[in-house]
Amino acid sequence: MRRTGHGLRRTPASGVCAVSGEGRPEQPEPPGAGLRLNTELDRIGARLRALTDARDRLRGLLGAVLAISSELDLPAVLRRVVSTATELVGARYGALGVLHESGEHLEDLITAGLSEDERADLAGVAFPHGRGVLGLLIRDPEPLRVDDIPSHPASVGFPPGHPHMRTLLGVAISVRGKIYGDLYLSERRDGQPFDRDDEDILVALAGAAGIAIENARLFGRVRDSAETFQRLLLPTLPDLRPFTAAAVYRPAAEPNRLGGDWYDALVLPDDAVGVVIGDVGGHDLHAAAAMARTHSMLRALLYDRRTPPSEVLTQLDRTLHVTAGIPVTTACLARIEPGESGWALHWSTAGHFPPLLVGPGPETRYLDAEPGLPLGVNTGERRPDHRRPLPAGSTLVFFTDGLVEHPARSLDEGLTALAGLAAAHVARPLQEFVQALADHHPGDGHDDMAVLALRVPLGPGPARLFAATGKEG
Repeated sequence: MRRTGHGLRRTPASGVCAVSGEGRPEQPEPPGAGLRLNTELDRIGARLRALTDARDRLRGLLGAVLAISSELDLPAVLRRVVSTATELVGARYGALGVLHESGEHLEDLITAGLSEDERADLAGVAFPHGRGVLGLLIRDPEPLRVDDIPSHPASVGFPPGHPHMRTLLGVAISVRGKIYGDLYLSERRDGQPFDRDDEDILVALAGAAGIAIENARLFGRVRDSAETFQRLLLPTLPDLRPFTAAAVYRPAAEPNRLGGDWYDALVLPDDAVGVVIGDVGGHDLHAAAAMARTHSMLRALLYDRRTPPSEVLTQLDRTLHVTAGIPVTTACLARIEPGESGWALHWSTAGHFPPLLVGPGPETRYLDAEPGLPLGVNTGERRPDHRRPLPAGSTLVFFTDGLVEHPARSLDEGLTALAGLAAAHVARPLQEFVQALADHHPGDGHDDMAVLALRVPLGPGPARLFAATGKEG
């Protein structure tokens, strides 16, 4: 026997039981204890995996809510809701049926998950209007789970070309207490039927979707009102004879971007024709309101003052600085003035693109000259004036930056492309000409755009014209 620091210990060969370090005899492991331990570990592992899955689903749901809420265009919101629902639950197919105002049937169906072949097979087939199993959710807006669609009593079958679907999960989407539509999922990718967890996720997503849809609808009404307001501020061009003129305005392609582009043209008391085009910085209601103030003030100054364009811009800049406090604004102001031998262009720019002169043939030329500072930068800085004769039959094009700016190409490339486009279409009637520039512009469409074109007459010079009409030159 030997003494240790904690107790006595003998080898099994001595016939004496070993004594543990704390003086207790070691007990043999009961039969099946290892199996029970493994079972318990498996159970704990399964719970941990379930908690991890729940955490990931919650994170996915929060991310989905943020993504849906970030959209302001209603069609984009609806598409995002369907695609997000299919990803979140792991479904192969998804659809959002928008209810008719009557609430009795679907008037639109936004789908996700259909392959190109499946879409081709369904070409010409009317989308379901909410009869059969889909109609259950319309009549009773409680969450719906179906494990076998074909055997359900309400099933009316699928139309020709429709992909086979067996399982269905549906929830209603309400907006301000009224059912807006129904969100449907079909066929979990793992082949299992939809369960209560899937239903809870979809119900939560439908709640967020209802808020996002309402926000998009409200924004759409505000945007449409602002666009209408903006268009009402843009004038219908008056009779500018002997000139012909045409203009077009296009809002930005992005639904949440208003603009501050404007144009104007008028006959002045001294028989010159005044033309202006401008762009207020910003893409919101403030920009549209600033555009209205700037436009109306410039029109009054231009009509009242028989001064060079640069002086009109200087006075406008000072007045706006004191009374309106508008954002930085660019503008090009021109007078087409009569002379003894023909018409002349007298213009000044405030940080804006110069006019484009086309013709009288297909030749094009930007009237590049020393530019002036934009409005709202330095009211004490004078802007230069420029003059040049205008050939009979030529066309002047005034435009804003939305027509030529594109992130994938340089500004020079955009201007070159616009000049080529103008040369290709200049022989068309003037309204068709400006429409062609707006339809085929080299810009990316992310900004609003305005185009105003004025065509110099081919007839007699201004002095002879005014003599014939009794006017003084």
